[in-house]
Amino acid sequence: MYLPRNIDNELLVWKNEANRKPLLLRGARQVGKSSAVRNLSKHFTHFVELNFDENPALGKLFENNPLIDDLCEQLSIYTKTPIIEGKTLLFFDEIQSCIPAISMLRYFYEKKPDLHVIAAGSLLEFAMSEIPSHAVGRVRSLFLFPFSFNEFLTALGEGALLALIGKSNSDKPINELIHQKIILYLRRFFIIGGMPEAVSVYKQTGDLLKVQNILNDLFISFQEDFSKYKKKISTERITEVFYAVIQQVGNKFTYSYPNATQNNIQVKEVLDLLQKAGLIIPVTHTAANGIPLGAETNPKKRKFLILDTGIYQRSLGLNLTQLFNEEQTTFVNRGGIAELHAGLEIMKSGSCYSKPELYYWQRESRNSQAEVDYIIQKQNEIIPVEVKAGTKGAMQSLYVFLKEKNTNKGIRCSLENFSEFESIEVVPLYAIGNIFKV
Repeated sequence: MYLPRNIDNELLVWKNEANRKPLLLRGARQVGKSSAVRNLSKHFTHFVELNFDENPALGKLFENNPLIDDLCEQLSIYTKTPIIEGKTLLFFDEIQSCIPAISMLRYFYEKKPDLHVIAAGSLLEFAMSEIPSHAVGRVRSLFLFPFSFNEFLTALGEGALLALIGKSNSDKPINELIHQKIILYLRRFFIIGGMPEAVSVYKQTGDLLKVQNILNDLFISFQEDFSKYKKKISTERITEVFYAVIQQVGNKFTYSYPNATQNNIQVKEVLDLLQKAGLIIPVTHTAANGIPLGAETNPKKRKFLILDTGIYQRSLGLNLTQLFNEEQTTFVNRGGIAELHAGLEIMKSGSCYSKPELYYWQRESRNSQAEVDYIIQKQNEIIPVEVKAGTKGAMQSLYVFLKEKNTNKGIRCSLENFSEFESIEVVPLYAIGNIFKV
């Protein structure tokens, strides 16, 4: 069963464009790339799907840079499916297993621009790093992530609830009874996460134990992929750093984690691999003196997020019974889950056409330390975002940032309802997407 995604509309826009480019659908494994393409295929007369992992021999068709017309003829004969411009969707799945196919994508744009071509791969970033310039200006990238909370509500048939959230603000907060209902959905989303298979199983069965089994399978499959990252790096090394990131979510990453067996250079190398796989997302320190925020960053100061709250909860080995019996604030505060959720939602709220970048701000001084969880850019504004697990908590760091940077507005994300006081706008953790609305 396919659950609708926000990216479906973007794919339809691409389908109907006059001067479209071949698409590279990028993202971690099992986030729904192939399913989204198959759903799009319903809008075509013919659909050709080629998986280079399942059938490595397909790579021979791409050897020696064949002419595009000749290649399409051979693919048509092989699949017994017509390949007709405007009527056929050609899908190369797991394309990272065939470097020549990646290199040839540009020629579809140049020689057969009316043919709809999409490529995807779970470890695509590793293959692309081996190609100096795979097709600059001739291929468009689309980035896909696990379900956002908005998509989660849509999947569960709560479109009216989602619409209510979208039009609510500090002047028009949500009725408290409805607010508490959404908090319950949010709490469940933290446990289930946004991996499509987990969401689908929950929608069909409502059984969280079955969801946990799915998350177990996914977690194991992620680790099994470690051996594919780089031959010279053992899976043990990657596993060690992966768990170090898990233990430090919400905090600046320190290379001197407990029981570390690798030096800083080795750890950094593994961190780079985990980022390419899409399993971890960096949050980089920015001075935030102006835009773009990336102009004044310090890569030596970074936090890392895990790609999904469900995978994160599973990696911590938390007990479901214990989670449901905990007080709400204790649950949300566990392991920095609120900050993790906020960062992932900010990332998912960005454009799917560019690789997202997350930033935080920190001032370290002997007499005045301050840290703001996320710094975002909205048009020409720089906005600090502080995340609180509950409904209370001081905001000294937020005020320090506002004063030091001469900024007029800050945002507090928490379990509170929409509200506003002084220069701080309170946005519920379930409505982070609202921040980016014009």
